[in-house]
Amino acid sequence: MVNKRLLSLLVCGLALLLALVAAAQSAPKSSSAKIGIYDEGQTLYGNPDYAFGVLSDLDTQLVRSNIYWGGRFGVANRKPTNGANPDDPAYDWSLYERQLNYASQYGIQVVLSIYGTPSWANGGKGQNVAPKNMRDLQNFATAAAKHFPTIKYWLAWNEPNNPVFLKPQFVRKGGKWVMQSPVTYAQMCNAIYNGIKAAKVSGQKVACGVTSPRGNNQGSSSRPSISPIAFLRGAKKAGLKRFDAWAHHPYAGSPSERPATKPKARTAVILGNISVLLTELKKLYHSNKHIWITEYGYQTKPQDKNFGVTWAQQATYLKQAWTIVRANPRIDMMIWFIFQDDTNISIGWQSGLLTYDGIKKPSYTAFQNLPH
Repeated sequence: MVNKRLLSLLVCGLALLLALVAAAQSAPKSSSAKIGIYDEGQTLYGNPDYAFGVLSDLDTQLVRSNIYWGGRFGVANRKPTNGANPDDPAYDWSLYERQLNYASQYGIQVVLSIYGTPSWANGGKGQNVAPKNMRDLQNFATAAAKHFPTIKYWLAWNEPNNPVFLKPQFVRKGGKWVMQSPVTYAQMCNAIYNGIKAAKVSGQKVACGVTSPRGNNQGSSSRPSISPIAFLRGAKKAGLKRFDAWAHHPYAGSPSERPATKPKARTAVILGNISVLLTELKKLYHSNKHIWITEYGYQTKPQDKNFGVTWAQQATYLKQAWTIVRANPRIDMMIWFIFQDDTNISIGWQSGLLTYDGIKKPSYTAFQNLPH
C-alpha cells in the first residue's frame, strides 16, 4: 500500500512542477534583450560628462557609436607599419578610450561599428568607398579588438545598402545594372569578422549587415540603393560566410506606421515584418541567426513637421517596439537613435527623448521604465 504522506508529497511536487512550467511558458521569451542609445554626437565627440549622466539616469545598458578607421575622427589617418598591432604609432585611440572610460564608470556596455575608409587605403575616394586591399581592413579590426578587449559587441560598417555609407551600389556590366555593394560588403564583413576573431579575445561577437530598412533596387536611379533582403541574398551569394548576428535598422516608413504595422512596400523590412528577415537568415544560413536592432526611433513634431509623431505617440511606440523585441528570443538588443534632438531643427534628427534644449518628452520616462 502506498504511504499516504508520500503520495501527498508527490502530488504537491507535481503541482509545483506544473506551475513552474506554466510560469516559464507565460514569461517574456527574450527577457535578456538589452536596451541602448546611439547618439555619438553627445557620447563620443560631444560632452560625455553630460551625456553619460543622462544615459545613467535612463538606465541604459548599451551605448553605440562608430569607430572611424579614417576621416575627421579617424584612428588611422596615417598608414600603420603593422596594421594588426594596436600599439603602432600611426594609431590614435584616445577619443574612443575616453568614451569607453565613461561607459565603464557607469556600467554601460559599448557597441562599436567599424566604419570609414582612410584616404591612404582607397586612393582618397572618400570614407564610403571600400579599401583596395581588404587585408588593411582586417588588420585594423584585429588591432581594435586587441586594444578594446572589454568590448563584446562589434558591427561591420553602417548601412552598406545605402549609398551614403557604401558606394557604388550598382555597376554597369554588359549593358545592364548589376548589384555591387553586396559583393563588396561580403568581402568587407569577412575581413572585419576574421580580423576581430584573430585577436582571440573571449566573448567578442560580430554582427554583419547593419542594413537600412528600404532600397529602390534601381541601378539607374539618381540615388540607387538595395533593399534589405536583396542585399542579404546578394552578400550570401558573394561569399559572406560567418557572423554572430545580423544587425538591422527597422525604421517605419511614415508617421502612420506603428511598430507592429506591416510596411506598404513589399521590399521594406521594418519592425512590423521583422520575421521576414529572421526567416531569410534561417533559410540562407540554416541556423537561427539572431538580430541586433542597432538603430531605431520615431521623430516628433512640432520639431519635425513632416515626419514627426506626437510626443505621446513617440512614448507609446517606444514601449510597443520594446514589447515586440522582448517577445522574440532571436532579437538580442534594441538601440534607440537618439537621446537628445539635434540643435539644427531644419535638417537634424528629432527622435530624441529630450528636446534640443533639454526638455523631457514623455518618451524619457517611458525609456526609464522599460522592463529590462
